[in-house]
Amino acid sequence: MLQAVLFDLDGTLTNTDPIHIKVWRDILEPEGYTVDDDFFKEHISGRLNEYLIKELLPHLSAAEGEQLAVDKEATFRELAASELTRMPGFDELYDWIKRQGLKTAVVTNAPRANAEFVLQILQLESAFDFLLIAGELPRSKPDPLPYQTALDRFEISAGDAIVFEDSKTGIQSAVSAQIPTMGVASTHAPDVLYGYGASLVIEQFNDSRLQKFGLFQAN
Repeated sequence: MLQAVLFDLDGTLTNTDPIHIKVWRDILEPEGYTVDDDFFKEHISGRLNEYLIKELLPHLSAAEGEQLAVDKEATFRELAASELTRMPGFDELYDWIKRQGLKTAVVTNAPRANAEFVLQILQLESAFDFLLIAGELPRSKPDPLPYQTALDRFEISAGDAIVFEDSKTGIQSAVSAQIPTMGVASTHAPDVLYGYGASLVIEQFNDSRLQKFGLFQAN
């Protein structure tokens, strides 16, 4: 029986990818990289800053890498303040979730400062039962630990929850935790998200096909 709905943040509740791409392009193109959509999806989307900086900019010291991540996220927040909106259909889904008395959480690889800022911009800072920052755990997405931790906090089993995710790492994390996972096709093509293991791929949160998974069903 459905008891909780878990959401990723970037690319799921709001399409932050265009802003992230712009910021990373400014950082990486002087280093010889061509940061287009394909590069972003392959090397950046859904990953923690510390890992992708080590991979793409191995010449930086640990301190330089940490400062770069801080500066990058500060630039992201500056740009995001006037550009972010909720994904289509989210309000309808959220209203239904609240009427059913279901639990909700955000599970994200984003740094806490970014996650809290984005939720504030979206006016969703108090909308969820909790915000789980995967980078504060021993292992982040694509490891299943972030979603397993969310289940543990709610004291429910994997079959009692549904996850909404948009990236490879996020879908792999949720699927590895054995939670039915809805892919959000904000930046990746549906066939790609199905390939990562999504049970269903949607473009809007009010998609009627979600009824097959217990959402939008009448009492």
